Amino acid sequence: MTEKILTRNFGRADSHTLAVYRETGGYKALDKAAAMQPAAIVEEVKKSNLRGLGGAGFPTGMKWSFIPRGHTGPVYLVVNADEGEPGTFKDRYLLERDPHALIEGMIITARAIRSALGFVYIRGEYVEPWRRFSTAVREAYEAGYLGRGFDIVVHRGAGAYICGEETGLISSLEGLKGWPKLKPPFPAIKGAFGAPTIVNNVETLAHVPHIVNRGAEWFASLGTKTQGGTRIYSVSGRVKRPGIYETSVGITLRQLIYDEAGGVAGNGRLKAVVPGGSSAALLSADEIDVTMDVDGLKNVDSMIGSAGVIVFDETVSIPDALVVVARFYAHESCGQCTPCRESTGWIYKMARRIAEGHGRKEDLDTILDVAKRGAGTTICAFYDGAVGPYISYIEKFRGEFEALIPRA
Repeated sequence: MTEKILTRNFGRADSHTLAVYRETGGYKALDKAAAMQPAAIVEEVKKSNLRGLGGAGFPTGMKWSFIPRGHTGPVYLVVNADEGEPGTFKDRYLLERDPHALIEGMIITARAIRSALGFVYIRGEYVEPWRRFSTAVREAYEAGYLGRGFDIVVHRGAGAYICGEETGLISSLEGLKGWPKLKPPFPAIKGAFGAPTIVNNVETLAHVPHIVNRGAEWFASLGTKTQGGTRIYSVSGRVKRPGIYETSVGITLRQLIYDEAGGVAGNGRLKAVVPGGSSAALLSADEIDVTMDVDGLKNVDSMIGSAGVIVFDETVSIPDALVVVARFYAHESCGQCTPCRESTGWIYKMARRIAEGHGRKEDLDTILDVAKRGAGTTICAFYDGAVGPYISYIEKFRGEFEALIPRA
């Protein structure tokens, strides 16, 4: 059984308080990091094989090293707590139940990248997580952990999914419309307010104190060859025990569903699984013997993304499920890029028409053609994320869609 790291205090009363955090070893890593050179912290995180746990899975230490050498101006640390991916709710629990882990991770990261100011961009709908985290920030100031070379600003978003994309988030943070920007330049070169900026998500930075405290080799040994540590999986849908589960990134999807979440609810049989939030390509029931790390899911043409696992049993209509997903992407497209703005709307209308029994024979091929043509043509990866469900739902369960289309 994998050791619980991020969720180790979740069962304790008042786990969100400074007293409980310190009682269980909190802020000890900060003392150790204070005696390390910034470059040494970066190297330790590199050796740990910690990868971004918000979606892209980019190596964390490598991202930190992109800050230009010799830069003498401000450097900003931005935490993406805008958890808007359907099926994902892990960061919410970290903010509510162990907010000081993020604060300590931020302070250590700030030392590594030589930052004096950090921003935490929290999803606007996360009212209680915002309250808990804001209280923890005040505790950290009162205890002297903050305000002595590093400060934190807590910023609430306004409900736009696109602001989970790092450049869209930065635009919103700057007071502009939350539109993504072309890359390069990447945020590490030119980010918030024109300064080098590192953007990491909540879960990623919450791991940092443990890496510093217990060492890179220990953390790397918990995972796979290319990704170290544990991560928190959000499991929902037709399972007996929906919830969050922290385990090694080397766990298989089958083990996560049956050993951790208790298997398919009721007497149902597994039909399909969304393995990494709504943007991930759907996997059929015979594709679940795959490791739940970045490379494992990539090898089956899906992605781990935000680790939001949604389980479908045989009572779930795949065409209806696609309508729900397509409606979301049509609504949340920021509208900046024509292929995304127009195609998400068209595909939603066609998917809904099919599900309602009014589809045309050519609709399925049109959806696939539009989806594939639009991939890679937009400023950010929003449309590329939408393409995963558009294509996989139809290609893997085409018969369900065809059964709803009236015969000529």
